[in-house]
Amino acid sequence: MKCDICGKSVSRTFLDKIKGTYIRDARGRHTVCFECQSKLKDRESIVQQLK
Repeated sequence: MKCDICGKSVSRTFLDKIKGTYIRDARGRHTVCFECQSKLKDRESIVQQLK
């Protein structure tokens, strides 16, 4: 699974959960990695950066 902002692979925990988050908008569900989530603090700025 890759981050929809930076394109890097999103790491997973041993329970197969992602280290990051999912963001939903009109186009569907997007995966965001932990690093991009830390840089972009609010949901609106994350949605603007989606490719």
